[in-house]
Amino acid sequence: MKLTNYKNIELEEVIMEGAKSAKVRWLISQKDGAPNFATRMFEIDPGGFTPYHAHSWEHENFIVEGEGALTTEDGDIPFKVGDVIYVEPFMKHNYKNTGKSVLKFLCIIPNDRKKEEKKIINPFASGVASNC
Repeated sequence: MKLTNYKNIELEEVIMEGAKSAKVRWLISQKDGAPNFATRMFEIDPGGFTPYHAHSWEHENFIVEGEGALTTEDGDIPFKVGDVIYVEPFMKHNYKNTGKSVLKFLCIIPNDRKKEEKKIINPFASGVASNC
């Protein structure tokens, strides 16, 4: 079992090419004994964003604070506090903060994802997405 305040968990910079002013906390993961899913909290400063990328697993999100947009091949889809988002496998996406305060959202992913399947879509970026 794990019980702690989220603020006690390290806030790590999203270090992928194509990210700006984005941080993540791994709230619950395999390190905590969770066999199936990891729960993360992203914190994105105003004007910040995660890389535009795609992978073989889904994202399940809950918007905790702030407002933003999910960028997809169909354009920007706005979201706000209290919204839930399901990002399908292989869907190109990124999250950006369009508001004036920090955007915070939960992102639940499966533990059994394959890192080599996650690709940054930016043709000027190199490498594989590591923590988004």
